[in-house]
Amino acid sequence: MPSIATGTTASNATASNVAAHGDTNAITIRNPRTGEVLWTVPEAGPAAVTRAVEVARSAATGWAATAPAERGAALRAAAKALAAAAEELAGLNFSETGRPVEESLAGIGAGVSTLEQYAELGPTHRGHSLRGNRLAADYTVAEPRGVAVLLTPWNDPVAVACGLIGAALVTGNAAVHKPSERCPRLGEALGEVLAPAFPPGVFQTVSGGAGTGALLAQSDADVIAHVGSSAAGARIARAGALTGAHMIRENGGNDPLLVDCNVDPVWAAEQAAIGAFSNSGQICVAVERIYVHQDIAAEFCQALEAEAALRNHKGTVAPLVDLRMRDEVHAQVADALEKGARAVVGGALPDGPGSFYPATVLLGCTGRMDVMTEETFGPVAPVQVVETFDDGLRLACSGRYGLAATVLSGNIAHIQQAVAALPVGTVKINEVFGGAPGGAAQPRGDSGAGFGYGPELLDEFSRVKVVHIAAPPAAAKATS
Repeated sequence: MPSIATGTTASNATASNVAAHGDTNAITIRNPRTGEVLWTVPEAGPAAVTRAVEVARSAATGWAATAPAERGAALRAAAKALAAAAEELAGLNFSETGRPVEESLAGIGAGVSTLEQYAELGPTHRGHSLRGNRLAADYTVAEPRGVAVLLTPWNDPVAVACGLIGAALVTGNAAVHKPSERCPRLGEALGEVLAPAFPPGVFQTVSGGAGTGALLAQSDADVIAHVGSSAAGARIARAGALTGAHMIRENGGNDPLLVDCNVDPVWAAEQAAIGAFSNSGQICVAVERIYVHQDIAAEFCQALEAEAALRNHKGTVAPLVDLRMRDEVHAQVADALEKGARAVVGGALPDGPGSFYPATVLLGCTGRMDVMTEETFGPVAPVQVVETFDDGLRLACSGRYGLAATVLSGNIAHIQQAVAALPVGTVKINEVFGGAPGGAAQPRGDSGAGFGYGPELLDEFSRVKVVHIAAPPAAAKATS
């Protein structure tokens, strides 16, 4: 494991876990709470990226031939190693992204569970028997695609990475992982923890920013999985289209929350606050825009204002990942204020060091404002009052994103209407965060394509081969 105190880079690590860096640019990481420089990490250049993919290609054949049960056992060993390193990884997460240690540990725990889940699912990932001639055998076989490039984000860096890593490796692919440039030391440390569970070259980590990601997307990898912004996802998809790589993308969202007239407005405000302010709003499925029925709007807005004010008073809102992100969030808030919204809580840049931003409630919002149409990766809750449920549903169905949506209602007809109408991959009813283990969804529109998690992710990392075996002529005559 690397030293948190010194910020040692991974340039001396073995090729089996962290790929060697080229003599290129370096990433400078600042503490989001203080603004102080923590460390610099070299970016992998063209030679290092090419070498990493070549090493993965060489390792892929042997790993694909490894029995699925053995691959699952390796994943379980990786999960055990991850659990043992949780405290140190949580410390790195706190240092680089500002995420509180307790929340970081929860994300790492989710990563452990995900690896264990795929260790169980991998050996049972099966093909199908087909109905053909009674003397023939027809079936499908799932085979690994080959080399997988995994590009993961900073906002839940271990849990998201483990989902892609687990599914890619247990299906027999070799993987090259590039963690976000906003948490490179954490990504390298994760690689050092997980890689020893697998044969050399099967799992590698490459550090770098957008340039390194572009090099990986343009490589001859067989599958590219990306979790991150829609703009980056679109660039990666274009690169993958030229190489023929299979694409898996979970990208940005502008998730609506629709509040019906028949729910407790205080409870609804609590749900809205959880959805908008958790992890400082830096969650892909955070509540991004709120449509509340006019009959309960006054009580709802008052309760939401109190929820935000309490978080600001207690100082429980963690900093945003960096000043660039804070500037983007504040620009959207400023746009809303210029167009007539009112900030009843927050909405102003705080004094002091770091990239903190207060929990913010904006009232009087409309569809002309960026906060209602674009992804806002910060603790902002913009509210628009609607006259009817149908009006709110129509607005919730608008926009170019299609990640998720939440509906708070006690009317089963309204619930069914919303489930049928909302053009998103996930619809949540009466709970902003939740869902059964093993669930999966396909984002729509600018939010991506393909299954990003769950058992179906194993299919994304696999190719299907159809097999037809006919009886030889002599055997066919003997049974006639």
